[in-house]
Amino acid sequence: MEKRGVVIVLVLLLISSFLVSCKPRAGPEPLETAAALRIVKTGMQGVEINTLPNYPPPTIYDLNELQAIVEVKNKGNHNLEPQDCFIVVTGFDPNIIRGGFTSARSCAENVNVLEGKSVYNLEGGVNQIEFRSPNVELDPSVFDYNPTLNFQACYNYHTTASPEVCVDPLFYQIASEQIACNWRQGVNVGGGQGAPVGISYVRAEMVGGRAIFDINVQNFGIGRVLSPFTDLQTCELNLQFTDFDKVAYAVEMGGVPGDCKPRDGFVRLYNNQGKITCSFDIYGSSAYVTPLLIDLDYNYVQSFKKNVKIIRTPQ
Repeated sequence: MEKRGVVIVLVLLLISSFLVSCKPRAGPEPLETAAALRIVKTGMQGVEINTLPNYPPPTIYDLNELQAIVEVKNKGNHNLEPQDCFIVVTGFDPNIIRGGFTSARSCAENVNVLEGKSVYNLEGGVNQIEFRSPNVELDPSVFDYNPTLNFQACYNYHTTASPEVCVDPLFYQIASEQIACNWRQGVNVGGGQGAPVGISYVRAEMVGGRAIFDINVQNFGIGRVLSPFTDLQTCELNLQFTDFDKVAYAVEMGGVPGDCKPRDGFVRLYNNQGKITCSFDIYGSSAYVTPLLIDLDYNYVQSFKKNVKIIRTPQ
């Protein structure tokens, strides 16, 4: 009888352990998700390009095909549609290197969207673009040709920042020990916001029922900032002086747009930095922390060079 009872207990234990194992697994741990989100929301990179080894080769004979394969990585957190990013190759004579090298190519070619990094893909999307010149031909009087191919990535990008700022409607009436936050400390925003252009710090002032924020915009990357209205397919060709270092912006707090300067909605960068000043009417009787929502819209160009030697084929 005792043996039978032991058997029943063992069977029940096996059944219960089986039922537990069949339950759906819980989602990722909150700390793991938070760490992934931090990676997504920080960083100072956008699009990164490079060529695959030996594409193009360092030396070829003319009358042969020239092939270059560019690997494109979206290291930031903004997705790129086909019209948002192009690869352009310059620095060569189009009468010698013809065919596909002369055309701008979309970074999202064949993939529809070149995704930015997310909690599901912390590295961001990757694509490969092939440039092909089927027949490189030198004039009979030319023994070799040594162009420096300039590969340019020209793309539109958005930076979204939400630094938490202190708002204190009655800052002059309450002792500092009694308030929830101190607006005088400002906000240092280190590490970027998952894009090559971002916010480095926010400084606050409380003046007569208004909160005033000085927002520092900085080019963290190695490329050049262009106006968001420049033509991406022609990249740096046909640009005016006023097209450089120009970032469109929008700032709001509590769902209300700020009264901001510069008035035209563009901040100009000097030595890779610029300043936006926004003010908001504030109400209430106690200090509180709230996100300041900042959107930056700009075009960006960066490049790298590759030397190629083309030798006339012996006759």
